[in-house]
Amino acid sequence: MTTLTEGQKAPDFELPADGGGMVRLSDFSGKIVILYFYPKDSTPGCTTEAIDFSGLKADFDKANAVVIGISRDSVKRHDNFKAKNDLKVILGADLEGRVTEDYGVWVEKSLYGRKYMGIQRATFLIDSQGVIQKVWPKVKVKGHAGEVLAAAQALSG
Repeated sequence: MTTLTEGQKAPDFELPADGGGMVRLSDFSGKIVILYFYPKDSTPGCTTEAIDFSGLKADFDKANAVVIGISRDSVKRHDNFKAKNDLKVILGADLEGRVTEDYGVWVEKSLYGRKYMGIQRATFLIDSQGVIQKVWPKVKVKGHAGEVLAAAQALSG
């Protein structure tokens, strides 16, 4: 799991994003960034998580926070996922896997005894100076977006 810890500078990144643009952590200097990593677009847990974060967008905005979801899916898949579920979060496409590796969420997983590499669901709360303030490793989706919002609100004062 992630070797990044609270108090460390968050690694910057630049990724293609939904809608054809680019997303960079450095673009959000002065804002709180919620960076959440998820395994795959249009799967049950990932869909629920994205919808939960999207449903709280106005509250994140009030806390001066932006939510960015990252998976290894393509921009085209992200665009379809956003349109189908009316998502309000930014989705970054980490096709080469650099960001998932930089954040330590590309891990060996096991399903029915078969081992494979995949994204460990995790969330990072990054303050307006680019420092990691909280890490949620091995996220359980239910109630997670609300918990992250409360932490962002506390940070924004």
